Amino acid sequence: MHIHPTSLTLRKGTMNVLLGPTLSGKTSLMRLMAGLDVPTGGRILWDGRDVTGMRVQDRRVAMVYQQFINYPGMSVYDNIASPLRIMGQDAKAIDTAVRETAEMMRLTPMLDRRPLELSGGQQQRCALARALVKGAGLVLLDEPLANLDYKLREELRIEIPRIFEASGAIFVYATTEPEEALLLGGQTAALHEGRVTQFGPTPQVYRQPADMTTARVFSDPPMNFVPCVKTFAQLALGEATTPATGPFADLPDGSYTAGFRANHLSLQQPSPQAIPFRCTLGVTEITGSETFLHLHHGADRWVGLVHGVQDLADGAEITVWLDPAHVYLFDASGRLAAPAPYALSDMKGAA
Repeated sequence: MHIHPTSLTLRKGTMNVLLGPTLSGKTSLMRLMAGLDVPTGGRILWDGRDVTGMRVQDRRVAMVYQQFINYPGMSVYDNIASPLRIMGQDAKAIDTAVRETAEMMRLTPMLDRRPLELSGGQQQRCALARALVKGAGLVLLDEPLANLDYKLREELRIEIPRIFEASGAIFVYATTEPEEALLLGGQTAALHEGRVTQFGPTPQVYRQPADMTTARVFSDPPMNFVPCVKTFAQLALGEATTPATGPFADLPDGSYTAGFRANHLSLQQPSPQAIPFRCTLGVTEITGSETFLHLHHGADRWVGLVHGVQDLADGAEITVWLDPAHVYLFDASGRLAAPAPYALSDMKGAA
């Protein structure tokens, strides 16, 4: 994977999420940070020191992959202790470090067990403990929860920020899931085809994506789009119109692209200002408590995410509603021209 010229500054004690689809460059960027690969240009600095050519074993780096690896013939205690023994530390220092790390990872009652006697979540915590016990200044987590079931994923998603705060290391966490990035917080770098499209505080990147590419990456399903024209004090989104108020009022007249997330479409009118769109329903996907609607709006293909089980016939003509407070506008180059009004109020509330 080719990585475009990239400049990221990761500070001590921060959680940094690499968010992007498969083959967007997340693992490639992590391998460069770890020293497993050497960049063809540029430098990698650690505390102001150039470590670009330094071997991975000489760096204070730990890495955990999707396929978490433990030594099945060793106890949890010995698994955690193994990197310290390789480093040649004395037995007392190793024992202290193992027990402190096990306590942080809530593994103390399991130290005498073997990994295969643990649940999937406990096995992953063991792999994390082995990475953390070295006192690494940089911990790289490459989609570490991807192979766990939903319950275990939710458990560890909650625990990882706590672990991160306790360790004080720089954490870099790769994921394909926007929801995971939002739960982890910290800072997020959105990646697409080897390029970092935006890097900043996670809520800000989500609420004010710099461009259409970032908006697609940080939306699941990807953000929907429709052509938009601003004329005087009015916006025309396809066949629908709405007043150009708030952040849209001062935009120059002209052509834009309006964007909105799937969960902001509704089958019922959510507000007096909501805009109706006539669409043809392609198919529905019922997930249990929610339904995905695959919609045809002229030449546009949209996805809506609505609450409840919706019994709708494929091919039916339906009306979906969109509150203009949830509309983003992008200019002809794809850059953000005006954020959605709700995003501005959210940012004020978070400040």
